[in-house]
Amino acid sequence: MKTILVTGAGGQLGRCFRKQGLKFPNFKFIFCTSKELDITSKNKLRSEISRHKPDVIINAAAYTNVELAETEKEKAYLVNAEASANLAEICSEKDIQLFHFSTDYVFNGKASEPYSEKDEVDPINVYGASKLAGERKIEEKLEKHFIFRTSWLYSEFGHNFFNTILKKADEKAELNITSSQTGTPTNANDLAEFVLKVIESGSEKYGIYHFSNLGEATWYDFAKEILDYSQKIDEVVLNETGFYKTKAERPAYSVLSKEKARNTFEFEIPHWKESLHRLIDEN
Repeated sequence: MKTILVTGAGGQLGRCFRKQGLKFPNFKFIFCTSKELDITSKNKLRSEISRHKPDVIINAAAYTNVELAETEKEKAYLVNAEASANLAEICSEKDIQLFHFSTDYVFNGKASEPYSEKDEVDPINVYGASKLAGERKIEEKLEKHFIFRTSWLYSEFGHNFFNTILKKADEKAELNITSSQTGTPTNANDLAEFVLKVIESGSEKYGIYHFSNLGEATWYDFAKEILDYSQKIDEVVLNETGFYKTKAERPAYSVLSKEKARNTFEFEIPHWKESLHRLIDEN
């Protein structure tokens, strides 16, 4: 039985791993929240990993506030880069597989077709740069790693676009949603299930992979679909806007190509609308 330690277990992705993990009774899970296991402290990290002796570590801990990262650069790099280096170094020492997550924001958004893993990276905000730095530190220190770049994560857990739109609908708010960015909404439950199936397969095809749901959308498209399918479209005033002022620059186009992941792991990835509808039906 494989022992899997999940960091950042109190966050959105960590909670999805807890939920999806119920489908994998052949795994022993150790879930550690950021309060229980601070991955920025190498000594504490080494001590906890030595105590639990996992075969696999899933690093679901991250600094994800894109806006705040512009003014909290040191903190973003500490969690997304230096802590990733800590994990990679200890995993290398103890022969542990590391599963880590990165972002579509490592790209500059100037492409006109989905980004592959071979495309040039060029982040245009601090968050994307800090995640890219984490990728490179892991590649440098650890052979047995899987890095999954993903995009626009949402779920029923925590603070995310999906939950915010539903909350605003309940408040009968007026919403101004941008159509100036195109990407792919990704149900974090799908990502968690995919990763657990990769672990179950015993794959050693290490490296960087892209994983998001299929299709593409703007934030306006995403909001409209949430409201339409949940039958709350008449409860809000939904406005499409081409401009939305933010501190952090965002890539205009950040759709990820999933061909490498689909061909390597033979996993059927659902379309973003299909996955969104399923989540709304379940909740």
